[in-house]
Amino acid sequence: MELRQVRYFLALAEECHFGRAAARLHVAQPALSQQIKQLERELGTALFARSTRHVELTEAGRHLTGYARTLVAEEERARVHLAELATGRAGRVSVGFIGTATYDVLPRVARTVRARLPGITLDLHGELLTPQLVDGLLTGAYDLAVSRAGTADAARVDVTPLRTEPLVAVLPAHHQLAAGPRISLRALAGETFVIHPSQPRSAMYDRVLSACDRAGFRPASLVEVGETATLVVLVAAGHGVALVPQSVQSLRLDGVTYVPLAETESVDLVLARRADRNSPATRQVAAVIEECVRG
Repeated sequence: MELRQVRYFLALAEECHFGRAAARLHVAQPALSQQIKQLERELGTALFARSTRHVELTEAGRHLTGYARTLVAEEERARVHLAELATGRAGRVSVGFIGTATYDVLPRVARTVRARLPGITLDLHGELLTPQLVDGLLTGAYDLAVSRAGTADAARVDVTPLRTEPLVAVLPAHHQLAAGPRISLRALAGETFVIHPSQPRSAMYDRVLSACDRAGFRPASLVEVGETATLVVLVAAGHGVALVPQSVQSLRLDGVTYVPLAETESVDLVLARRADRNSPATRQVAAVIEECVRG
């Protein structure tokens, strides 16, 4: 049973007239009659009772009508869905975010995609480190990664710059330097630093220690923490101080103060994707991420 035969059957079932059904289908009446007869032979039963005056459905024809309408409706749904996939209006996209982008970028992206591209399902993964994101891109776990610059495999990953943001100091609210309008990094030389782990390719670990080197010191001791939220909580609890991108200020916790640095220290945020195998939906979501960060 071909879909074309099903469409012919439905037209005749609704018109109960070969001439009108043929005109509706834009086919010759003999061609319609031939297709109906072929369908009846394949099913082994008559679908229409014919006379010189009228055409009406048999019991078998009435039963087939419901199935036929379902088949045609499902075919149309499949056609629409595949068209949406081809244009990026439907599909599933997995996006990973470094910890700092989890708080400001991820919510904006989720809201915008839901409003603008409701046919796309987002799998969102936050509080990840850049090495995990790069590995996830290469294994296919993530389609897109909002991460730090300078850590991707250039031959296998395409990187798009999103923004450059200054580093700020995170201090316990009771810290003697927390009340100032800005702070010299050198003033924190004797402090314990709460920092992201020293994994291979860990962008923030290297970035923070490089900033301290430029200020002329190495931190007295380090407390390594995987999640940015936990890092800020530890500072609030008095376990040390930290340097974080300015966007982390959107994570508002009692007991901490964010203070701008007197020095110009910054970090880049990028959008990474595989150099190949990017679906239309992935490209649509990538465009939304760029707009949300730069807008």
